[in-house]
Amino acid sequence: MALHAELHRHLGGSVVPRILWRYLHRQDAPLARDYPDYADFEDYYTRPRKTLDEYLELHSLVESVQTLETLPYFICRLLRGAYVFEDLAYLEIRYTPYLRTDPSLAEADRLRQMHQIIEVVAEATRQTDYPIVTSQILCLHSRLPERVNRAIVEAAASHASVCAIDLAGGDKAYRDRMPEWVELYKSALARGLKTTAHLYETPDGCYPELLPYVSRIGHGIQIPLLQPELLPALAKRNQCLEICPTTYLKTGTLSTLEPLKQVFDRCFDAGVDIAICTDNAGLHNVRLPFEYENLLTLDIIDFSQLQQCQSAAFRHAFAWPHSKSPAEALRDGSVSLAASR
Repeated sequence: MALHAELHRHLGGSVVPRILWRYLHRQDAPLARDYPDYADFEDYYTRPRKTLDEYLELHSLVESVQTLETLPYFICRLLRGAYVFEDLAYLEIRYTPYLRTDPSLAEADRLRQMHQIIEVVAEATRQTDYPIVTSQILCLHSRLPERVNRAIVEAAASHASVCAIDLAGGDKAYRDRMPEWVELYKSALARGLKTTAHLYETPDGCYPELLPYVSRIGHGIQIPLLQPELLPALAKRNQCLEICPTTYLKTGTLSTLEPLKQVFDRCFDAGVDIAICTDNAGLHNVRLPFEYENLLTLDIIDFSQLQQCQSAAFRHAFAWPHSKSPAEALRDGSVSLAASR
């Protein structure tokens, strides 16, 4: 069995369309009445969008059904599919806990409920039937106010099952709040958290001010495409790009995957590591091995480069013993099913 590490997968985008469609029908949700036929729902759920902002609207759909009560259901099915169909040994699940809290509650109560959400996710990932080492990444969000994002950083630092923070949401919205993001990331690093952020995914998301404060870069494809002069600094800081190929087609960022050849070539030449990821495997109806195979089939990378990316994923994993191979770590118990800092 090949063992893979997945460093960039959103909890909301991880729900495959068939499971979500069945859940909506069991709950008699309005969207189920709009799509009584599964094929029509799958087309709606997985079709490409014109922009990143339009694509992100789908996350709101899934976030609304991932509640304190239903999260174990969705996480169990996520891990089952990842173990059976993707051979994952390690998985970092990222999500915004505040957006899973009860919206009928006052803000202070929702902030307290975030801690329950984190604990429920931690418990749900301890699946002995599907033994994948997991850790949580909590996402700050460009739609949320500063006080809520600060509370997310504090929650991340207070739970051992959380390894890092992320910054998500439409990247256009980052611009006017950059001093706030830098301050929050400095605070996270001071508390011992690792960091990643959705940066340089689109031409609108190019913010060099935040680069010194991230351990890894979520996407980052516009750095080798538009600002390759930044690559030596990334290599010096040992920052890894989390490349999610299918995402760029689904969001309209790229019309084909051909430009990714330049991304990979320039990064390899500069000594910048890349981890290949799915981002939103459910929204795309695509699993990690397909991302590998597709890049090989299109001659974007070769097998040697693929192996380098697979090794880089474990090397840059936030909660994996980097001195050991996947098989060694699992065999000698160096990692537990729910990894912690």
